[in-house]
Amino acid sequence: MNKDVKAPSLLDALLPVIALIIMMSAAVYLFGDNSSFGPNQIALLLGTGLAAVIGMKNGHKWKDIEQGIVNGISMALGACLILLAVGSLIGTWMLAGTVPTLIYYGLELLNPSFFYAATCLICAVVAMSIGSSWTTAATVGVALMGVASGMGMSEAVTAGAVISGSYFGDKISPLSETTNLAPAVAGTDLFEHIRYMLWTTIPSFLIALLVFVFLGFNESGDVTAQRIEQMQALLDESFTLGWHLLIPLVVLLTLAVRKMPAFPAVSIGALVGALWAVIFQSDVVLNMVATGDNGAVGMLKVVWKALYDGVAFATGDDNLNSLLSRGGMSSMLNTIWLIICAMSFGAVLEKVGLLKRGVTTILRGAKSAGDMISRTILTCLGTNLVTADQYMAIVMPGRMYKEEFEKRGLHQLNLSRSLEDGGTLTSPLIPWNTCGAYMQGVLGVHPFEYIFYAVFNVVNPILAVIYAYVGIKILQIKPPFDAEAKESNA
Repeated sequence: MNKDVKAPSLLDALLPVIALIIMMSAAVYLFGDNSSFGPNQIALLLGTGLAAVIGMKNGHKWKDIEQGIVNGISMALGACLILLAVGSLIGTWMLAGTVPTLIYYGLELLNPSFFYAATCLICAVVAMSIGSSWTTAATVGVALMGVASGMGMSEAVTAGAVISGSYFGDKISPLSETTNLAPAVAGTDLFEHIRYMLWTTIPSFLIALLVFVFLGFNESGDVTAQRIEQMQALLDESFTLGWHLLIPLVVLLTLAVRKMPAFPAVSIGALVGALWAVIFQSDVVLNMVATGDNGAVGMLKVVWKALYDGVAFATGDDNLNSLLSRGGMSSMLNTIWLIICAMSFGAVLEKVGLLKRGVTTILRGAKSAGDMISRTILTCLGTNLVTADQYMAIVMPGRMYKEEFEKRGLHQLNLSRSLEDGGTLTSPLIPWNTCGAYMQGVLGVHPFEYIFYAVFNVVNPILAVIYAYVGIKILQIKPPFDAEAKESNA
């Protein structure tokens, strides 16, 4: 360290975080679940500025801080490219009928005898296919809440099942924003990250399904699933449906299994979806052709637009339209904006030594892998509590612990998995978090009512901590990173 640079005090390290907590809380209070669409970004940039001022007060030069911001943002550029490709893929898969087919067959799983478990499965299938827990909860989830109400079943349990399934599908979907963000922050590959998460995710989901089956045994009601049947009928009228429309999904999964990098794999999946749209949904595409364009040119423009700006459908049902009308690269720009701001904040904290000062305090006494992973998950939960944003609950702990995991010989996959186990999954359980506020808004159930029924979200972090202390699927780096050797060679 430069002799003119002073080590930050604990107050220095806490001040930007406290300021961010206040600004994030104000953003959620003033803007609710819209706080992630601009207000949080401003709070992050103001927090970044405050951290930079503290750094310059301690002797750091602005030029070095600015370079640190550039380096921090560059860490997430791979994820940003993947997100743009994911936007294109969602648009073409909607247009090709791939996602509508997945939704249609997902709704077939609904069995009144196992309503809660079926609700969880349906939401898991839909969320996995579109990569969004929010959209799943606001569309299929709302429909299932209506069915539960009509059948006289518990709305709190149904909300827990919707959230459990939605977050399971979101967590393991390569289309999900948080699933792309966590490996980008930790420095791991997207598909390796997903495969490694399955060790905690699948058992947690199975436990959730068993709990929902048990809870459903004592339920009875008048089985009238007219809403679900209506959605299926509208899907059948609006698209040509069939198992052959799932081939784009098979192509993407095959490329993932063959370990093709995520960006080209998702891009190929998007292009296959575009081809499938022209071949199998020509009537749907032609209906979207603007007046004055001929058939071939018009179809090309519709498919092209699906890649960059998504699609919009008019099925006669507002909820279904909201579910299907999405995608395109443009739909990911707000998330990329939020990621850039969050990475900037974390980068300045790291560059001026504030992160290291905080980590030293938090990790005092941590010796085992279990200690590291449990404290990472608790930090993610704490960040969700104080910053009210799941993206911050991934970025800040990721930046804080990345180097420490390496020093202790723990593979970064342990970190990326912990970020999702503790950051993504706990966000909807907190009423003032943007995710909790959003879920309450769309499902009409307070988080404190459904918190114990969101079984997957509660069990997964607990199971991850148990795995860590028992030593199940904890990857080690051999040989471990030698911090002293690195310092001596510097």
